[in-house]
Amino acid sequence: MSLFDVLEEQNKQIPLAETLRPKTLEDFLGQVDIIKQNSAVWNLLKSGRLFSLILWGPPGCGKTTLARIIAKEADSLFVELSAVSSGIKDIRETVETARQELRSSGKKTILFIDEIHRYNKTQQDALLPHIENGTIYLMGSTTENPSFQVIPALISRVQLLLLKPLDDENLLKIIRRGYKYLIDKYGKINLDPEIGEFIVKHSMGDARIALNMVETSYFASTFKADTRILTLETLESLVQKRYIKYGIQEHYDHASAFQKSLRGSDPDAAIYWLAKMISAGEDPRFIARRLIVTASEDVGNADPNALHIALNAHKAVEMLGLPEGRIPLAQAVIYIAKAPKFNQAIMAIDKALHDIEVNGESYSPPAHLKDSHYKDASKYGFGNDYVYSHEHPEIMQNFLPEEIKGRKYLE
Repeated sequence: MSLFDVLEEQNKQIPLAETLRPKTLEDFLGQVDIIKQNSAVWNLLKSGRLFSLILWGPPGCGKTTLARIIAKEADSLFVELSAVSSGIKDIRETVETARQELRSSGKKTILFIDEIHRYNKTQQDALLPHIENGTIYLMGSTTENPSFQVIPALISRVQLLLLKPLDDENLLKIIRRGYKYLIDKYGKINLDPEIGEFIVKHSMGDARIALNMVETSYFASTFKADTRILTLETLESLVQKRYIKYGIQEHYDHASAFQKSLRGSDPDAAIYWLAKMISAGEDPRFIARRLIVTASEDVGNADPNALHIALNAHKAVEMLGLPEGRIPLAQAVIYIAKAPKFNQAIMAIDKALHDIEVNGESYSPPAHLKDSHYKDASKYGFGNDYVYSHEHPEIMQNFLPEEIKGRKYLE
């Protein structure tokens, strides 16, 4: 390293979240079901067995930390790549390094790929042969559902671990650990009693956000008689609008929760999910289309006006955009959620479609119902014996094919 590199390293400010990153399983907080004693992962690690895996979970839940701990427990070479800035060339270089390490020392290599869902299909395919022949062990982290973002061939070759947001108890332990470290290094600080609870609430299970708030608030505190003082007001002034994670998985999950709340006649829940989708930047036209579907599928003819309101909400959103469009959307949500429910329409059409497309009951119309407006139609018997229903409503005719005469689609 040059003199400038040495100075740069010395002056580099390492974030508190990185400084306090756990180094052992015993120090790792959260994810108890995964790493508790005698769990499958614990037993594999303690037996010295390595395995490829993908860690799926929200930001700040410990994916990278757990991968590093696993590599340390297994006494393996740990190579870390970011899917944002790396590609096939980097994979090939890592594989070659892994081969040389295996030959020279017998040490195995773990290739950790952060945000692996950002690799395209070709890049993911490039990993497959090296995982299969044992040259590398893959550990990927992702905040997105692997079922949507990772190719099936890769999923079939790895174990999938689902990590959860940190619970309040463990998050509070991490917050206390952060303040203790700063106090030991930089000096005492007096904290308002509500500080920990506030950070827990606003970090929403994300340890990185929690420790960033701890670090920022410590140095933003005021001095009084050589002691730092951190008030809740000071901390509140540092907090901005919380980032809402909203990827492909969240798009479908929130739409599902929204529509099910409408169907279940819970206007409060429906309004909450509407607000969550709007806050996350969901396309308001998509929300309006979900309202149209629900108005037909779940309300149906119990209140036909619900469909008109949903259609008008869609039109209003297109005319107004956001933020004003939130008002007609909320109006329609409340109406549809509180409306009586009757799913006769969807049940009837789906039952008929099943008969035709699955059961193979695709029949021609009876002769008396066929088009008879052209000259030779009667010659073939088309339209003969048809009775005009307006003139003779008392006469019951068969309008279904003979093969399914009397079939009922309306329950």
